[in-house]
Amino acid sequence: MNTPLKPKFAPSASTLRALIVLSFLLSFSLSFLLSMGIAVPPVRADGIIIPDVPDASYQPPYPEPTFTTPEPVLLLRETWLTIRYHRVQVTIEDQVAVTHIEQEFVNEHDWTVEGTYVFPLPAGAAISQFVMWVDGTPVEGQVLEADQARRIYEEIVRRRRDPALLEYVGRSAVQARIFPIPPGASRKVELEYTQVLPVEQGMVRYVYPLNTEKFSARPLEEVSIHVAIHSPQAMYAIYSPTHQDRVYIERDGEYRAEIGYEEQNVLPGQDFELVYTVGQDPISLNMLTYREPPNDGFFLLLAAPSVNVAEEQVVARDIILVLDVSGSMEGEKIAQAREALTYILNHLNREDRFNIVAFSTGVRSYARVPQPASAAESAQEWVSRLQAIGGTDINQALLEALAQTTPERSTVLIFLTDGLPTEGVTNIEQILANVASTCLENTNVRIFPFGVGDDVNTVLLDTLAEQHGGRPEYVRPNERIDEQVSQFYAQISTPVLSQIELDFESVEVEELFPPTLPDLFSGSQLILVGRYRDGGATRIVLTGEVNGEPREFVYEGNFRPEGGSEFIPRLWATRKIGYLLTQIRLYGEKQEWVDAIVSLSVQYGIITPYTSFLIEEDDILTAQGQEKAVEEFMALPTPVAAGAPAVEAAAEQAEMRAVEAVGEGNIPSEAAEVIRRIGRKTFKLQDGVWTDTTFDPSHMETVRIGFGSDTYFDLLATYPEWGKYFALGEQVIFLERGIAYEVVAGEGEATEVPLPQPTPATESALPTVAPTPPSSPLVSPSPSSLPPSDTGEGICFGLAIIALIPLAIVAMWQYMRP
Repeated sequence: MNTPLKPKFAPSASTLRALIVLSFLLSFSLSFLLSMGIAVPPVRADGIIIPDVPDASYQPPYPEPTFTTPEPVLLLRETWLTIRYHRVQVTIEDQVAVTHIEQEFVNEHDWTVEGTYVFPLPAGAAISQFVMWVDGTPVEGQVLEADQARRIYEEIVRRRRDPALLEYVGRSAVQARIFPIPPGASRKVELEYTQVLPVEQGMVRYVYPLNTEKFSARPLEEVSIHVAIHSPQAMYAIYSPTHQDRVYIERDGEYRAEIGYEEQNVLPGQDFELVYTVGQDPISLNMLTYREPPNDGFFLLLAAPSVNVAEEQVVARDIILVLDVSGSMEGEKIAQAREALTYILNHLNREDRFNIVAFSTGVRSYARVPQPASAAESAQEWVSRLQAIGGTDINQALLEALAQTTPERSTVLIFLTDGLPTEGVTNIEQILANVASTCLENTNVRIFPFGVGDDVNTVLLDTLAEQHGGRPEYVRPNERIDEQVSQFYAQISTPVLSQIELDFESVEVEELFPPTLPDLFSGSQLILVGRYRDGGATRIVLTGEVNGEPREFVYEGNFRPEGGSEFIPRLWATRKIGYLLTQIRLYGEKQEWVDAIVSLSVQYGIITPYTSFLIEEDDILTAQGQEKAVEEFMALPTPVAAGAPAVEAAAEQAEMRAVEAVGEGNIPSEAAEVIRRIGRKTFKLQDGVWTDTTFDPSHMETVRIGFGSDTYFDLLATYPEWGKYFALGEQVIFLERGIAYEVVAGEGEATEVPLPQPTPATESALPTVAPTPPSSPLVSPSPSSLPPSDTGEGICFGLAIIALIPLAIVAMWQYMRP
């Protein structure tokens, strides 16, 4: 075995026999370990080292077992090594992706570790080249198929009573043997592989297996992914369904881009997925869908204009800057506000016009009417002389600014304030009514409020944004005004289409978020989510205006009748909850809003300060438990409009309304122990059982299946995608097509279980065309790619090596005898 042998070591004959049998079984298992299919959605895992089981006679830290059968006593998770860092460099050129990985494994056990390195391949990957090094030395690797790997996983689960590896089922993988790692030592593993990324309906998808939650003894000190893309076609939208809120995207024109993700002290919760769209249209429109019959479906629509926009395609606008210069803005605030306005004035487009309205007790404007962009330099001198003094007349300032707008030109009104109305009209409802009345004849105005600090009325700012096509921003006391305003303006500086509308023609869609479509800007993208009834092909018509002239773009769309991208329902639900929470804060509670929030939170595992009942309530999965949660929710005090709690709630809800990615990283730490998100499902730990949140124990019966039984593995063989549910533990309840399956620790009851019809492959399993593999001395081709004679020779060679292992143990024992 792989534990360091001590002098004078002489096991008994029975122990030796057990060791020989055990080593033979483990060696046989590890010779096949890995390989999975490509027809299921991406599952979670990065490269790991599966350690051999320590020698049973090695006392610390394990008690001596009784080897009546060759069963190890350690759970798989108890032998994991620590992954110190995980660095990934990806280059994508002409849809060919080369992925280079560096990992460092640290042995923090007090025994020497040998094992097998396993790297599960992303769904749809076709490996053309595979190179691996361990501490700079080339190591022979293999690429094996899924059916063989499944049998090995089943054997490990049966013998170790640990389902941790079952999430690999259905995946192909690469493997290599790792040399001994002494206690306290480490091994650096480098891996490089090449795959072709197909273009499907104008979309290119890259997936990197990243999850280490089950496979590192401690959080990683560092994890990073850097992707460099050089596309032969113009790129439009660049989107990460899994990490959009944690990636940076830097574009170099239409054909090159760099994407980066980095975190410290983290156990990554899901694979890294990246999607980018290509084409030649002025505006790209692409769509992902998901539907689980007989329910309605969900869709995500990506719309993005070209990065390089001709000057005549840019929408000419009026930019009205409304700045609070009351006494509370004195000092650092007014200095930063002047910097923010200066940035905007320096970045006006040639055909833009602008004006500045400064307000405190009174209101004064830079000019009587909007000025051409050429006057921006003199306006900067005017801004530099602004001083903070007086009260806050918000009503008069907004009406003065709106009086300068015209229906013929698109207008962006940036409203920056740090306080409550103290002069003139101070009633919030009256201010909102006055603004709405003024805008009745001019729907071409977009209002973007900036609340500075915590002494602002969030109801006023959020309602202004909601009713007039903008979005609110909040600058907290520890943040800089100029940085946030300039970052915002950079995103909207080059508008290419205004007054946007979408028509899905023959497909009925509903509950779209955002409910009001924003303008499209060069270098940005619209991410729209919604629901649809029946699937099918249809035309999608995008209309808008460019400088008052109508524009129309027509696309071919396909709403899947079944299957698809499983992340979309949770993304839609998160946006809807954010929208409903905002409606309650702005307009008061309605029973149907609260019912929907509770139901969506439970089903999709969406945690907010207002939905902590999902963590705390033991019976939240029952109808009665949810009714109780609704009652408790409605009994909460009415949210305040101003102050730090109000600003925090407003900022959080704004983030939810515009969220672009959802996953394990979005679960608060206090919920992570009892909530798991697996694909489209959410599981809650209740009484030691990981329970599907769509299961209602008050009126649903389960089909009980014994953990590790033949029926258990029969289901897994039929539905390998269920391995991600089984991997949760020995006790799991999940629903599939109306049938509730319960994995129990004992024998179970069912020997024959009802089976749903298999679902088709999802959108994440894209068709792949593999390039011709270059020759490499470090790669063993997949058995299915070899002629029959080659496959037989490979198997014979492997079995010959395996057969020598027990003999080697006997020889070593003889050598070590006294």
